Amino acid sequence: MKNINECRRWIESHMDIVIDLVRMYLGVGLFVKGIYFLMHQVELKKLLEGADNLAFGQGAVAHYIIPVHLVGGLLLAIGLLTRLAALAQIPILIGAIFYIWLPEVLVFEQRQNLEFSALVLFLLTLIFVYGAGRFSVDYLITRKESRQTQAHSPA
Repeated sequence: MKNINECRRWIESHMDIVIDLVRMYLGVGLFVKGIYFLMHQVELKKLLEGADNLAFGQGAVAHYIIPVHLVGGLLLAIGLLTRLAALAQIPILIGAIFYIWLPEVLVFEQRQNLEFSALVLFLLTLIFVYGAGRFSVDYLITRKESRQTQAHSPA
């Protein structure tokens, strides 16, 4: 029990590291999903056909999903433009939940797509609100800017 309490105290005192790990994991996962959709565009098309959209809407969505997952996933993984990258992902997950997976909630399948999409949406929202942590490019840039501002300010 002592080790669990020590672990909990460490996590509570290093919450930014935990958020960074979640951000990095989400970024890599979304990047891999973007590669998957790029390599399996027929499957993405089948998913979008089930949503009763027009052909133009399906094409526009397909041309939004793949680049945002690829670029946004990389940006999240390294922590550059973190809030913007998370914000760009959120409409995709909202669409996946409400237009693709929620209508099929009564259909039993092996993969838990609705639950997974909702979890990713929740975590992206947390990352959007919290922002990048210590181990991100955003942190390095803002820290560098604050040092330059302090050096140039009259004391």
